[in-house]
This record gives sequence, structure tokens and C-alpha cells, in this order.
Amino acid sequence: MDERTYTADAAPGDTVTVAGWVHELRDLGGIAFLIVRDTSGKIQVKLEKDEMDDELVETGLDVARESVVKIVGDVKEEPRAPTGVEIVPTDIEVIAEAETQLPLDPSGKVDAELPTRLDNRTLDVRRDESKAIFEIRSEVLRAVREEFRSFGSTEITTPKIVATGTEGGTELFPITYFGEEAFMNQSPQLFKQLMVGSGLERVFEIGPIFRAEEHNTPRHLNEATSIDFESAFFDHTEAMDVCEAVTKAAYEAVAENCTDELETLGIDDFEVPEEAFPRLTYEEAIERINATGELDEQLVWGDDLPTEGEHALGQDVGEHYFITDWPSEIKPFYIKDHDDDETLSTGFDMMHPRMELVSGGQREHRFDRLVEGFRKQGLNPDEFEYYTKMFKYGMPPHAGWAIGGERLIMTMLGLDNIREAVLFPRDRQRLSP
Repeated sequence: MDERTYTADAAPGDTVTVAGWVHELRDLGGIAFLIVRDTSGKIQVKLEKDEMDDELVETGLDVARESVVKIVGDVKEEPRAPTGVEIVPTDIEVIAEAETQLPLDPSGKVDAELPTRLDNRTLDVRRDESKAIFEIRSEVLRAVREEFRSFGSTEITTPKIVATGTEGGTELFPITYFGEEAFMNQSPQLFKQLMVGSGLERVFEIGPIFRAEEHNTPRHLNEATSIDFESAFFDHTEAMDVCEAVTKAAYEAVAENCTDELETLGIDDFEVPEEAFPRLTYEEAIERINATGELDEQLVWGDDLPTEGEHALGQDVGEHYFITDWPSEIKPFYIKDHDDDETLSTGFDMMHPRMELVSGGQREHRFDRLVEGFRKQGLNPDEFEYYTKMFKYGMPPHAGWAIGGERLIMTMLGLDNIREAVLFPRDRQRLSP
């Protein structure tokens, strides 16, 4: 259909061929209107029953909603039409007829529950609101890639089938790989560290990660999109600087390039973070959580932050913020400790008031300390020999982080469920479509 015109480009005086879906039919007696929708918007097609060919009118009146059609006709100015123009057709072709009974209403006039929408995601993304979310998601990923490149980063892709888990534990998906046990990768962490020890030095990756997550909540997935960054000759503070810049760049791009989508979602107060994100130490964080009085029991040093504690602190801070200087014992083996206090790690989290978005830190680049870290966490360093041996050959100091792509979109748009931000979610109940 090389001659096709998008509905948004149809101008008075043009003779056009548009193709799309029948969004709605309005039959007013002597006149009827087809609303045809394509990726750029909607346009009105006028059917004057007494003045047009009977077969043409009949085709237009009989076509079911969501059928795919091709319309040829002249564009006229019509102030009363939704977009100010309409097409007077000379030909209507039904390319693909839709069934009259649809599992959900793409026009949005009849609400559908989230499970029904996810079961019929193709139809669901024909809804303006769902489409807007994924247009915004696409813009976020574009902006993130551009910001990474502005820092001189190289985009990489790393294996998703691995011999050992990145972090061990029970959150591993085992698979059979030509008769041997393998796992779906929990994170590109170890591979991106190996790459900063190569000639690339500064890398990023946007790709899937897999976790056999037991939680079945509105903010957990078993397959998620991880946005990862790693840089040689960086410490944890410099990694936080990049993290903040990338987050702000995503918001700025959406504010600048997705105004229609934000309007569709009813977001008229979209705020781009402008100030530097506060940086609280772990000790300050638990003190502020305890001071809110929201927890039944006071947190003590070494506790992980419970969800209700994160919420309380988020409400108290009221913006994106970092938590730094976590206890070494509760951060992964590859996180470097502070040189002047080995009880404190260089690990950090970046938080939205609703939830954690980022985990990062400076990495341990010294072979002996790295192997010791494995043993302290009950892991066998021999199983990670492909990774650890490269630290014998000149591994620079390095730092990085990972942000959950869906959580970024969820918090940015105020979505109630993380599944709204992924096309085909994978959770404990959903393996299809």
C-alpha cells in the first residue's frame, strides 16, 4: 500500500487512500459515519445514503467494528468532525473482517478487567490508553540509549542462558541445555563487568532478565526489562551521577515528545525532576523510617528495608532519592566495601517514593577480595571461574547499576500495576500469550 496516507496527514483537497481499523459506526438515518483508526489517529468517513452508490454504502454500513479496511476518497473540511476533516469515499474495501463479538471493546466505552485485557493484548493495545503507554515506553528507551551514548557508552548484548546464576539463591529458572542443567540469567551483571575490563570500558545493555520471583504483587514480574550501565574507572558516586542523569533524560524526553500520550492518559501534571536527588545513608534512612512511626517494630542496623518502610520513607522524602552506604553483609558479593570501613559497602539504591528502582555500586575489582566475597555468601567461586579468572589479568576499578524498565514506566505514569507497562507479562500465573 505505497499510496497509503496516514489519517493525521489527510488535508482538505487531497485525494487519499487510508487504511486502518473500523473504530466506530454511527448511523443517523440518511447519513452515516465510519470512524477509521490507524497508528496516527482517527478520521471520519461520511456515507450519504441517497447520494452514493448503494453497494459502497452497504459495504460501509455492514462492516463490523475492528475490521481492517481501505478507504479511497476526497478529503473535505468539516469543522464538526472530530479532527476537522472528513473523507467522502469513492471506494471502501474490507481487507480483513472482524467477528462481531469482541472479547473487549477497543473504543474504551466498555471497561475490561486487566486479566481480560492481557489475554487479548493485541486488541487491548488498540485502546488509546494502552497504546499511549507503549509509545511512552518506546520514547523512554530511545532517550535512555541516547543519554548513555552521550556518556561514551557502547551498547552490548549478553547471554540469557547461563551455566550459573548471577546471584545464586532460589530465584533461578533452571532449563535443560543439551542434556545439561543451565539457567535463565538473573542479570547481565557479571558479563558487563567483564566488558569494562575489555577495550570497551563503558557499556550499557537493555534486555530481559529472569527471576523465579515468589512474590505475586502489582510490582513484581518473572521476566522484566533491565537497563544496565557499567563503567571502568568509576566509583559509586560517579555511577549515581549517571543514574540520575539517565532518569532525568527519560522524563525530559517524555515531557517534550509525548504530550499527546500524556493527555490521553489524563496526566496533566507531569513533573520532570530538576533538582539533584537527595542521597541518604542507610543509617539515615532507617532513622527516618523509624521516626515516621509507621512500622510495628523499629528497624535496627542490618535490617533490609520492608515494603512498608520504603513507602513511609518515600512519603517523607517526596521525590527520587538514593540510599547509600548499605551494610556490607546485605549487599551482593561483587559490591566493594569502603576502604576505610569494611562494614559499609559502596552499594546504593535509587528510590522513587513508591518503590525501589535501581540497585548499584562500585564493584570489587581485586581478585582475592572478590573470591573471599563469594565464600562469605556461601557461593563456590570455582563455579564462576569464567568470571573470576579475568580479574587476574588487570581489572580496573569500576561501578554501575541496573534500573527496572517497567518500574521506571510504572512510577513515571502512576500505573497501578506493573503489567500495564509490559506487552506480554510473565508472572506466576501467566505464560501465554
